[in-house]
Amino acid sequence: MLVLVRWRKTRHSCGRPDWLRGDILGLLSAEALNIEALAVPVSCNTAIELSGKFVYVERTKIGSPYVIAEFKELAKKFNSVAGFEANGGFLLGSDVLLNGQLLKALPTRDAILPAIMLLAAAGRGVISTLVNALPQRFTHSDRLQNFATEKSQSIIEKGKGDPAKLLALLGFENAEIEGVVETDGLRITLADGQIVHLRPSGNAPELRCYVEADNYILANNCVVNSLKNLQRI
Repeated sequence: MLVLVRWRKTRHSCGRPDWLRGDILGLLSAEALNIEALAVPVSCNTAIELSGKFVYVERTKIGSPYVIAEFKELAKKFNSVAGFEANGGFLLGSDVLLNGQLLKALPTRDAILPAIMLLAAAGRGVISTLVNALPQRFTHSDRLQNFATEKSQSIIEKGKGDPAKLLALLGFENAEIEGVVETDGLRITLADGQIVHLRPSGNAPELRCYVEADNYILANNCVVNSLKNLQRI
Protein backbone atom coordinates (compact mmCIF):
# COMPACT_ATOMS: atom_id res chain seq x y z
CA MET A 1 0.00 0.00 0.00
CA LEU A 2 1.27 3.46 -0.88
CA VAL A 3 0.04 6.61 0.85
CA LEU A 4 0.60 9.96 -0.86
CA VAL A 5 1.71 12.55 1.66
CA ARG A 6 3.27 16.00 1.73
CA TRP A 7 6.08 14.94 4.02
CA ARG A 8 9.02 16.27 2.03
CA LYS A 9 7.91 19.86 2.00
CA THR A 10 11.07 20.90 3.79
CA ARG A 11 13.16 19.25 1.07
CA HIS A 12 11.12 20.29 -1.96
CA SER A 13 10.06 23.93 -1.97
CA CYS A 14 7.08 23.05 -4.15
CA GLY A 15 5.81 20.70 -1.44
CA ARG A 16 5.10 18.04 -4.05
CA PRO A 17 3.53 14.78 -2.84
CA ASP A 18 5.72 11.82 -2.09
CA TRP A 19 4.85 8.29 -1.05
CA LEU A 20 5.24 6.59 2.28
CA ARG A 21 6.60 3.04 2.23
CA GLY A 22 4.45 0.28 3.68
CA ASP A 23 6.77 -0.58 6.56
CA ILE A 24 7.04 3.05 7.72
CA LEU A 25 3.26 3.41 7.44
CA GLY A 26 2.89 0.18 9.42
CA LEU A 27 5.30 1.38 12.09
CA LEU A 28 3.39 4.64 12.61
CA SER A 29 0.03 2.85 12.58
CA ALA A 30 1.18 0.24 15.11
CA GLU A 31 2.44 3.00 17.38
CA ALA A 32 -0.89 4.81 17.15
CA LEU A 33 -2.66 1.56 18.11
CA ASN A 34 -0.31 1.04 21.10
CA ILE A 35 0.77 -2.35 19.80
CA GLU A 36 3.17 -4.21 22.11
CA ALA A 37 4.59 -6.88 19.79
CA LEU A 38 5.10 -7.02 16.04
CA ALA A 39 5.77 -9.72 13.47
CA VAL A 40 7.25 -8.31 10.27
CA PRO A 41 9.20 -9.71 7.31
CA VAL A 42 12.97 -9.63 7.54
CA SER A 43 13.16 -7.07 4.70
CA CYS A 44 11.35 -4.36 6.67
CA ASN A 45 13.10 -1.15 7.70
CA THR A 46 15.12 -1.44 10.94
CA ALA A 47 13.64 1.88 12.04
CA ILE A 48 10.98 -0.40 13.55
CA GLU A 49 13.37 -1.65 16.24
CA LEU A 50 15.42 1.53 16.41
CA SER A 51 12.32 3.58 17.19
CA GLY A 52 11.97 1.85 20.56
CA LYS A 53 8.18 1.96 20.20
CA PHE A 54 7.56 -1.75 20.68
CA VAL A 55 8.30 -4.27 23.41
CA TYR A 56 9.21 -7.02 20.95
CA VAL A 57 9.71 -7.40 17.20
CA GLU A 58 9.87 -10.81 15.49
CA ARG A 59 11.25 -10.93 11.95
CA THR A 60 9.91 -13.60 9.61
CA LYS A 61 10.32 -14.83 6.08
CA ILE A 62 8.78 -12.54 3.47
CA GLY A 63 5.04 -13.07 2.96
CA SER A 64 1.92 -12.51 5.04
CA PRO A 65 1.44 -16.24 5.85
CA TYR A 66 4.73 -16.17 7.78
CA VAL A 67 3.69 -13.02 9.61
CA ILE A 68 0.32 -14.48 10.56
CA ALA A 69 1.96 -17.72 11.73
CA GLU A 70 3.85 -15.76 14.40
CA PHE A 71 0.73 -14.19 15.91
CA LYS A 72 -0.23 -17.26 17.92
CA GLU A 73 3.10 -17.37 19.76
CA LEU A 74 3.24 -13.62 20.30
CA ALA A 75 -0.31 -13.62 21.69
CA LYS A 76 0.84 -15.95 24.49
CA LYS A 77 3.18 -13.27 25.82
CA PHE A 78 1.73 -9.93 24.76
CA ASN A 79 -1.66 -8.24 25.03
CA SER A 80 -1.60 -6.59 21.60
CA VAL A 81 -0.07 -8.04 18.45
CA ALA A 82 0.15 -6.83 14.85
CA GLY A 83 2.21 -7.10 11.69
CA PHE A 84 2.66 -5.57 8.28
CA GLU A 85 4.69 -5.98 5.11
CA ALA A 86 7.34 -3.77 3.56
CA ASN A 87 5.17 -3.11 0.51
CA GLY A 88 2.02 -2.41 2.50
CA GLY A 89 -0.88 -4.11 4.21
CA PHE A 90 -1.50 -4.05 7.97
CA LEU A 91 -2.46 -7.20 9.89
CA LEU A 92 -4.08 -6.77 13.31
CA GLY A 93 -3.31 -9.97 15.18
CA SER A 94 -5.32 -9.30 18.35
CA ASP A 95 -8.23 -7.28 19.63
CA VAL A 96 -7.18 -3.82 20.81
CA LEU A 97 -8.91 -1.19 22.90
CA LEU A 98 -8.87 2.17 21.13
CA ASN A 99 -10.42 5.25 22.72
CA GLY A 100 -12.56 3.01 24.90
CA GLN A 101 -13.85 1.00 21.94
CA LEU A 102 -12.94 -2.57 21.06
CA LEU A 103 -11.29 -3.01 17.67
CA LYS A 104 -11.48 -6.66 16.64
CA ALA A 105 -8.52 -8.55 15.22
CA LEU A 106 -8.22 -8.67 11.44
CA PRO A 107 -5.24 -10.87 10.49
CA THR A 108 -5.32 -10.06 6.79
CA ARG A 109 -3.67 -7.31 4.76
CA ASP A 110 -5.79 -4.26 5.56
CA ALA A 111 -5.28 -1.05 3.57
CA ILE A 112 -7.85 1.11 5.37
CA LEU A 113 -6.85 0.84 9.04
CA PRO A 114 -3.25 2.07 8.62
CA ALA A 115 -4.36 5.07 6.55
CA ILE A 116 -6.95 6.01 9.18
CA MET A 117 -4.51 5.59 12.06
CA LEU A 118 -1.87 7.67 10.27
CA LEU A 119 -4.27 10.56 9.73
CA ALA A 120 -5.51 10.28 13.32
CA ALA A 121 -1.94 10.34 14.64
CA ALA A 122 -1.11 13.41 12.56
CA GLY A 123 -4.24 15.20 13.76
CA ARG A 124 -4.15 18.84 12.67
CA GLY A 125 -0.42 18.56 12.04
CA VAL A 126 1.43 17.15 9.06
CA ILE A 127 2.52 13.59 8.44
CA SER A 128 6.09 14.73 7.82
CA THR A 129 6.40 15.53 11.53
CA LEU A 130 5.71 11.88 12.39
CA VAL A 131 8.06 10.56 9.72
CA ASN A 132 10.91 12.90 10.58
CA ALA A 133 10.71 11.89 14.24
CA LEU A 134 11.63 8.30 13.31
CA PRO A 135 15.18 6.99 12.96
CA GLN A 136 16.22 8.02 9.47
CA ARG A 137 16.76 4.75 7.64
CA PHE A 138 16.04 4.35 3.94
CA THR A 139 15.36 1.26 1.84
CA HIS A 140 15.35 0.39 -1.83
CA SER A 141 14.91 -2.85 -3.72
CA ASP A 142 14.89 -4.21 -7.24
CA ARG A 143 15.30 -7.52 -9.05
CA LEU A 144 17.00 -9.35 -11.88
CA GLN A 145 14.32 -10.89 -14.06
CA ASN A 146 14.75 -14.11 -16.03
CA PHE A 147 17.47 -15.14 -13.61
CA ALA A 148 17.47 -18.88 -12.98
CA THR A 149 16.37 -19.85 -9.48
CA GLU A 150 19.14 -22.45 -9.33
CA LYS A 151 21.73 -19.77 -10.04
CA SER A 152 20.23 -17.48 -7.37
CA GLN A 153 20.33 -20.28 -4.83
CA SER A 154 23.92 -21.13 -5.74
CA ILE A 155 25.05 -17.52 -5.29
CA ILE A 156 23.34 -17.28 -1.92
CA GLU A 157 24.69 -20.61 -0.67
CA LYS A 158 28.22 -19.59 -1.60
CA GLY A 159 27.60 -16.26 0.10
CA LYS A 160 26.59 -18.00 3.30
CA GLY A 161 29.92 -19.80 3.28
CA ASP A 162 31.93 -16.66 2.55
CA PRO A 163 29.85 -13.47 2.87
CA ALA A 164 32.91 -11.23 2.56
CA LYS A 165 33.72 -12.69 -0.87
CA LEU A 166 30.14 -12.19 -2.01
CA LEU A 167 30.21 -8.56 -0.87
CA ALA A 168 33.41 -8.00 -2.84
CA LEU A 169 31.75 -9.44 -5.94
CA LEU A 170 28.83 -7.06 -5.40
CA GLY A 171 31.21 -4.11 -5.27
CA PHE A 172 31.57 -3.63 -1.51
CA GLU A 173 35.34 -3.46 -1.17
CA ASN A 174 36.89 -4.10 2.26
CA ALA A 175 33.46 -4.10 3.88
CA GLU A 176 33.39 -4.99 7.57
CA ILE A 177 30.59 -7.41 8.39
CA GLU A 178 28.66 -6.88 11.61
CA GLY A 179 26.05 -9.61 11.25
CA VAL A 180 24.49 -12.19 8.93
CA VAL A 181 20.88 -13.39 8.93
CA GLU A 182 19.67 -16.36 6.88
CA THR A 183 15.95 -16.12 7.67
CA ASP A 184 15.00 -15.67 4.00
CA GLY A 185 17.93 -15.66 1.61
CA LEU A 186 21.05 -13.88 2.87
CA ARG A 187 20.93 -10.57 4.74
CA ILE A 188 24.26 -8.98 5.64
CA THR A 189 24.65 -6.02 7.99
CA LEU A 190 27.81 -3.96 7.56
CA ALA A 191 29.66 -2.07 10.27
CA ASP A 192 28.76 1.25 8.61
CA GLY A 193 25.05 0.49 8.99
CA GLN A 194 24.29 -0.59 5.43
CA ILE A 195 22.27 -3.77 4.99
CA VAL A 196 22.40 -5.91 1.85
CA HIS A 197 19.83 -8.66 1.38
CA LEU A 198 19.62 -11.15 -1.49
CA ARG A 199 16.88 -13.72 -2.01
CA PRO A 200 15.37 -15.71 -4.88
CA SER A 201 11.78 -14.83 -5.68
CA GLY A 202 9.34 -17.42 -4.43
CA ASN A 203 7.16 -17.35 -7.53
CA ALA A 204 9.33 -16.34 -10.49
CA PRO A 205 12.86 -16.82 -11.88
CA GLU A 206 14.13 -13.62 -10.28
CA LEU A 207 16.86 -12.60 -7.86
CA ARG A 208 15.82 -9.81 -5.53
CA CYS A 209 18.14 -7.32 -3.87
CA TYR A 210 17.17 -5.15 -0.90
CA VAL A 211 19.41 -2.47 0.60
CA GLU A 212 18.99 -0.28 3.66
CA ALA A 213 21.19 2.74 4.40
CA ASP A 214 21.28 6.11 6.14
CA ASN A 215 20.16 7.92 2.98
CA TYR A 216 18.05 6.97 0.00
CA ILE A 217 20.58 7.81 -2.70
CA LEU A 218 23.10 5.41 -1.17
CA ALA A 219 20.50 2.65 -0.84
CA ASN A 220 19.42 3.11 -4.46
CA ASN A 221 22.98 3.16 -5.80
CA CYS A 222 23.91 0.04 -3.86
CA VAL A 223 20.98 -1.87 -5.35
CA VAL A 224 21.81 -0.73 -8.89
CA ASN A 225 25.49 -1.63 -8.56
CA SER A 226 24.82 -4.94 -6.82
CA LEU A 227 22.41 -6.12 -9.51
CA LYS A 228 24.79 -5.03 -12.26
CA ASN A 229 27.61 -7.01 -10.66
CA LEU A 230 25.38 -10.03 -10.05
CA GLN A 231 24.72 -10.28 -13.78
CA ARG A 232 28.45 -10.82 -14.28
CA ILE A 233 28.76 -13.70 -11.84
